[in-house]
Amino acid sequence: MFWGCTALYLGVGLYLTVGQGFVLGDALSRVSAARSVWFSRDPHLAAIGFVFTPLTALVQLPTVLLSHWWPDLTSWAVTGVLMSAPFMSGAVVQIYKIGADRGCPVWLIWTVTAVFALNPMIIFYGGNGMSEAPFLAMMCWATRRLIRWCTTDDIHDLLAAGFALGLAYLARYDALAAGLAVTVFVFAVTVLRRGWRNRFAQMRPALLDAVLVGLPTAMAFFVWATISWLITGQALQQFSSTYGNASILAQSGGGSTDTVYAVLFSAAESLVLGPALPLLVPIAAALAWRRRDLEVLAAVVVLASVLGFATYSYARGMTFPFLRFYLCALPLMAVLALQLVPAGDPLVERRRGPSGFVRARFAGAPTVPAALAAALVVLTPAVTGASMLSPTLSSQQYALRSVVFPSSTDTSDHRATERRILASFTTERELARYLDALALPEGSVLMDTVYGFAVYTATERPRTFVIPSDQDFTSVLNRPAEHGVQFLLAVPNSGRGESDAVNRRYPTLYETGADIATLELEVPNDGQDQPTWRLYRVL
Repeated sequence: MFWGCTALYLGVGLYLTVGQGFVLGDALSRVSAARSVWFSRDPHLAAIGFVFTPLTALVQLPTVLLSHWWPDLTSWAVTGVLMSAPFMSGAVVQIYKIGADRGCPVWLIWTVTAVFALNPMIIFYGGNGMSEAPFLAMMCWATRRLIRWCTTDDIHDLLAAGFALGLAYLARYDALAAGLAVTVFVFAVTVLRRGWRNRFAQMRPALLDAVLVGLPTAMAFFVWATISWLITGQALQQFSSTYGNASILAQSGGGSTDTVYAVLFSAAESLVLGPALPLLVPIAAALAWRRRDLEVLAAVVVLASVLGFATYSYARGMTFPFLRFYLCALPLMAVLALQLVPAGDPLVERRRGPSGFVRARFAGAPTVPAALAAALVVLTPAVTGASMLSPTLSSQQYALRSVVFPSSTDTSDHRATERRILASFTTERELARYLDALALPEGSVLMDTVYGFAVYTATERPRTFVIPSDQDFTSVLNRPAEHGVQFLLAVPNSGRGESDAVNRRYPTLYETGADIATLELEVPNDGQDQPTWRLYRVL
């Protein structure tokens, strides 16, 4: 199952990236960060950056090393595809194992697993190199282990759940909400299931359980923030840096200012990914209450906390309206469908805890709830797939329509936009080839990677460029001619370009050359929402 799904996601990912040119900027920027660790003028691990959590880029380091001989690996974000495909396959395996732990009928386990694995969003994010694949893999792993702990009270299950949440934080910041929710849940469960009469006496073991499950996430948060502070002077660059999410929102005009609309939009996004949830949630809750089944609540705590955090973030204007932020609705739907079936055979644990018990099979045949679960989820991939083609609901995926339903005669504005999205970063690859052909010496071209990451991933001569991760970047930026810089790559000083270090140092460079350079070349961009480049020759 793992290798079959990996092959599927790799194939689709390579077709979309290399075959169709559909590369997402966030994925390519992680590739650029990993490449700067190996091949920049100043190679060092801290070049990976601290604005985003590091797991996605760190995993790519071995394959990015091969780009020294095969630059197309980074130019087309192939290293990102090689990273995301196995992670998403791991999420599929965890969904299967949740069903197997539950003791569901084999046909139901395979049905739900296949529906999850073949969902268009899972296939797309399994093959595009984004952080959603490792994040979802860790969240599904944490969900399975916490479900098991509710029955076994096995410390191994609890530690594994905490470790998975810690790794999930290193993939996406959203895991912080899940880590907090799970910590509170474990504390409450440990107190309550040992008896109300002795609840005060049980505070110590409850605190120990909470610390065990919450410590990995807390350590990941504090260690990453501390390293960032020691190296850059900023602990939380995602919020304080000019390259962080807060600055991106301000420069791009993103975020919501209407709380009601934000909540309704978030609900719509969750329903697009989990259209069966409105029926599954009340049915699963009623059956769990009847069976006194705590396992159902465990899945909701882990996965719904991420959905709640995404809704809150968008309502507060802290993030963009992206469908991928609600991706946890998919595993939540799959797990709840499996949990409509009563628990089967006892779980096999390594060491049962003091509150663990042998799970007895619930009276009654599972045929009816199994059939209901299958009926609720089997048609959901079609709903999600159709919604992915909507510019309103799926702003990052709707260009897939031109891949799935190509048309050479459709000249509508929507088709033109989709084609420009598919053409993103072709201009940057051509620009990189032009600069490589000049055979410039090391440190000849200075640029920021706000937009320049696509140029940096495509070049065959990465040491030609002076980039922000170089420790001498500031001194070179202040006196480019003295340091041998021949060219400056400039983007318009508006929108995201306001955070570009070259624009911040020379605000009029793009328009006039700022009296330090003359215009050598202007490169109109074929990509959607991509800047027109200007190459300036340093005086």
